[in-house]
Amino acid sequence: MDPAELRELKSQLQELLEKGFIRPSVSPWGAPVLFVKKKDGTLRLCIDYRKLNRITIKNKYLLPRIDDLFDQLKSAKVFSKIDLRSGYHQLGVREKDVPKTAFRTRYGHYEFLVMPFGLTNAPGEKELYAKLSKCEFWLDEVAFLGHVVSTESVKVDPSKIQAVVEWRPPESPTKAHIHTLPIEGKEYVVYSDASHNGLGCVLMQEGKVISYAFQKLKPHELNYSTHDLELAAIVFALKFWRHYLYGEKCHIFTNHKSLKYLGTQKELNLKQRRWLELIKDYDCTIDYHP
Repeated sequence: MDPAELRELKSQLQELLEKGFIRPSVSPWGAPVLFVKKKDGTLRLCIDYRKLNRITIKNKYLLPRIDDLFDQLKSAKVFSKIDLRSGYHQLGVREKDVPKTAFRTRYGHYEFLVMPFGLTNAPGEKELYAKLSKCEFWLDEVAFLGHVVSTESVKVDPSKIQAVVEWRPPESPTKAHIHTLPIEGKEYVVYSDASHNGLGCVLMQEGKVISYAFQKLKPHELNYSTHDLELAAIVFALKFWRHYLYGEKCHIFTNHKSLKYLGTQKELNLKQRRWLELIKDYDCTIDYHP
C-alpha cells in the first residue's frame, strides 16, 4: 500500500475498533487486506477471503427474477430508495466463526465480529440502518436494476445503453458482430493479444464467438515489457469474463510462447507472482498460438 492508503487503513481500523466491529486476534487464520474505491471516491476496506471462500459451503438459493421484482412494483405511484449504512457490517458473525475472519495488517492482527466485505455468504438480517445522505424519498420515478421505473412504464436506464446508442452500424456484412450464447459444461476458449495500443481478447466456444473485449493501456502499462503486456492481456480476460470462466474449464491461447511455461518459471517479480496467483484460481490451460 502507498502512504495515503496506509493512513486510511490506520484510520479505518481505529474506527472499526471503536464501533466494536473488530477486535485484536490470535487466530491462525490471516487474510490480506486491500482497498476498493467507491463511487464517491472514498476507499472501502476489503479482505481477500478467496482461500476461505473455496472451503465455505455456499448458500443454495435462487436469485429473484428481475421481471418478478418489477411485478411487485405494479400500482405503485411514489418511489423511494434506501441505501443501507455499511450493509455488511449490520450482520453478525457467530462466535465460533469469528476466528476464520481474521486478517493481517501492518498495524496488527484482527478479526471481525460482523460480516466483512469479501465473504461468499451474507444472510439476511433484521435491525438494519440506512444512510440518510444516500436515500431518496417521494420520487415519481426511480433507477432500479438497470431500468427506470415509474407509474406509467418500465424503461431501460439511458446511462446503461449509451455505448450501444453511439455504436456505429456496420458498413458491410463482414463487419457485423455476431455473438452466440454460452453452452453450460462446454470448454471455453480465449484468444488474447497485446500491443502498445491496448489489450484485446475474444471468448469462444466450439469455434463460435461469445464476446469480445478491449482495454486501452494505462500510462504505467506503456512501460511494460512484451512478456508482461501479453500476461496482462490474459489477466484482463480472466477478470473481464470471470462470470463465465470461474469454475469452468478454459483454454487460453497467446502468441507469446514463454507464457506457456509460466507456472514452472522460478524467476518472477512481485507483479508476475500476483498475476500467477490470480490465474491459479481458474481451471485454465495456457498454450502458444502463433
